Amino acid sequence: MTKIKQAEIPLINDNGVLQNILTEQGLIENKFNWRLVRKDDGLICESENVVFLEWGLDGKFESVHKEAEIGRSLIMSPFNSQFTWQTTPITEIIEQKEGCLKFKTKNSTYELFKL
Repeated sequence: MTKIKQAEIPLINDNGVLQNILTEQGLIENKFNWRLVRKDDGLICESENVVFLEWGLDGKFESVHKEAEIGRSLIMSPFNSQFTWQTTPITEIIEQKEGCLKFKTKNSTYELFKL
């Protein structure tokens, strides 16, 4: 089982000044509300927020949504170039209930949990 969280960043001093600055700027997270588990190999990713990206017919980004839907990709925060995980587009929603989403993508099967 592999668990992915934000990379550990060496601190300038013991009081965490650098970590606090990076957290305030949204480059790293210290609060985790969502857990994504890839069923194939047990990979676990955690983040504060998740959104679903919609793609146009040309394969280019089109819009952001809070709800899962076939054809959308899940992306885990922070929402910048340092995001922790993005799935390929969803091909099947297996189960959807409050606090839990089971879905398949082109490559894998996932479970997303609200912590």
